Amino acid sequence: MKKQEQEMKLPKLDELFTNQAQRDYEKAEKVEEIDISKIADFPEHPFKVRNDEKMQEMVKSIKEYGVILPVIVRPKEDGTYEMISGHRRKKACELAGVKQIRSIVKDLTDDEATILMVDSNIQREEILPSEKAFAYRLKLEAMKHQGKRVDLEENETSNPMEGKFETAEIIGKENNESAATIRRYIRLTYLIPELLEEVDNKRIAFRPAVELSYLEEDYQYVVLNKLQYDEVSPSLSQAITLKKMQQEGTISEEKIENLLDKEKPNQKEFIKIHNERIEKYIPTKIKESGKVEDFIIQCVEEHNKREKLRQERNAR
Repeated sequence: MKKQEQEMKLPKLDELFTNQAQRDYEKAEKVEEIDISKIADFPEHPFKVRNDEKMQEMVKSIKEYGVILPVIVRPKEDGTYEMISGHRRKKACELAGVKQIRSIVKDLTDDEATILMVDSNIQREEILPSEKAFAYRLKLEAMKHQGKRVDLEENETSNPMEGKFETAEIIGKENNESAATIRRYIRLTYLIPELLEEVDNKRIAFRPAVELSYLEEDYQYVVLNKLQYDEVSPSLSQAITLKKMQQEGTISEEKIENLLDKEKPNQKEFIKIHNERIEKYIPTKIKESGKVEDFIIQCVEEHNKREKLRQERNAR
């Protein structure tokens, strides 16, 4: 009868001195009070933390009730933590003078942390195009690292919908967006920061901005100068033409300026007023209601009525 060799599997030290319940507890999510000073922001966090009216409301709420929804962090090797979800709550705590914040500690890989960070923030009510752009790009890259099929390259045509969409479709379905829209948002990350800011400010429309992202940086600055100094914003057809000129190697500063100087069919004259000159005359309630434009028009109409009455009295 042959002897059968059997390998002995030695237990780990923690298995010798802890029971299963204890080990399960160690792996479970726990809410801890962590010093805010020990929590670093997520690297390249794409979502801006604004000290606006909503932030002040959050500060007031935290002073009265504390942080109701814990933030999510992950541990770092040096004993500190990295914020995954909760940058605005962290900032509000700092403004409120709160030193600790309720936190859920998750042990995550870089890619897992990136995907969770994006998913936790992308459903906000107000998100700028630049925030979506870099968030989708970060998530797509993280999914690529995890082995998902990704093809960021796009056929050199003016139609951003061409190409392979498998990963973009996954992200799109999760966020009620089409694959083409996801790809277009990611293209925005190739704009110079100044042009991307103009997209956020709604001075450049989304689709023209996508086409402008194919221009070399020097030519993007030419477009920016036309926008800032001549108040000229490219239409979609103009942006497509510029992209084609770039691809064919026929683009130049002069050609860009000549193209953008052409009057567009729907171009209308408008009046530009700097905020600092008029803001002090607008009541706070009007600002909060979001009806600033209606208020200004009403003031102009009332002024015109008074001016008309004055002229009628002088004519008598």
